[in-house]
Amino acid sequence: MRFLPLLSFGLLATVSAAAPLSPAAHVEVDLLLTRLETSGCQVSRNGTWYPAAETRSHLETKLHYLEDRGAVENAEQFIDRAASASSMSGQPYLIKCGDNPPEESGTWFSRELQAIRAAARRVPP
Repeated sequence: MRFLPLLSFGLLATVSAAAPLSPAAHVEVDLLLTRLETSGCQVSRNGTWYPAAETRSHLETKLHYLEDRGAVENAEQFIDRAASASSMSGQPYLIKCGDNPPEESGTWFSRELQAIRAAARRVPP
């Protein structure tokens, strides 16, 4: 238990040292949220299923909170710190699309981010 304060301090130091979200990262996060909103999927937060559009709004609120504190600087951190689990309970968010079984939202968002980046590499400048 005596290590908990040190761990908390280290985590806070790491989070507060993050740079602001770059314009490129803003684009990626917005694309992730748009993919979610238009997916037709449902998201479970703390045991309750919500439509994707409502979840987008919730995640935007979490993103703004993290941005105001300098606690997110890229899309991966957004996924890890906002889009993967409840900040209150720590329970992972789940995404269910169509007849597919639910999966953890961090997995879904990470896969979508890779698809966004792959598509961007294929588009000539």
